[in-house]
Amino acid sequence: MDYIAWPDPTFPREPAHALAFDGAGPCRLLIVPALFDEGNRLRRLTVEVLRRIAGRHTIASVLPDLPGCNESLAQLETQDLASWRGAMEACAAHFGVTHVLGFRGGGLVTPSHLPALHYAPVSGAAVLRQMLRARLLSAREAGRTETRAALEELARAEGLDLNGYRIGAPLFTDLERAEPRGDAQDLPQSQVGGAGLWLRAEPGESPEQADTLARAVAEWVERSARP
Repeated sequence: MDYIAWPDPTFPREPAHALAFDGAGPCRLLIVPALFDEGNRLRRLTVEVLRRIAGRHTIASVLPDLPGCNESLAQLETQDLASWRGAMEACAAHFGVTHVLGFRGGGLVTPSHLPALHYAPVSGAAVLRQMLRARLLSAREAGRTETRAALEELARAEGLDLNGYRIGAPLFTDLERAEPRGDAQDLPQSQVGGAGLWLRAEPGESPEQADTLARAVAEWVERSARP
């Protein structure tokens, strides 16, 4: 496991970095992480899946940050789905990946030219609903009066702070109508077993889910790589 630099087109002054796992096989997998808080809750599972597909299934993989998220130096407020998709395409080209795996909302920005598997994919509207619900609950607990309609109107005009993420108006409006790629293969949580870890209040892990998910991903890569 290494951190390797790659050129993020949204922040050309300095390279971005990605977590990379070497594998002895011919395929290399790009992982687009889940979005916002779900990405934090699924981080451990994501890394454990990559560790398993490298060690047990000889598939190399690379896990970049989306621009403006985690260790990225780009500004989140300036992003939209096109910039995120362009960054993932640049990362895919730099590392010569052959397949892409999108976790949850990451399926909204998987590069269109690569075979794609989406784990428990979700629409952009569903991502926003969850974040708006958390914002409204926090406001209620703090004694503030906010409504979803007013927040949505503000977000479309000026952007909005949601759960500590400053989401600009372009990204908000993009997410409202975004759907995962229709040509991708879906891997629902029901095939992995147990409740999705993104439902937990805090980040967690499940070796059983990591094993099952890694096996399913490896089988999909092997099938789609056959001539």
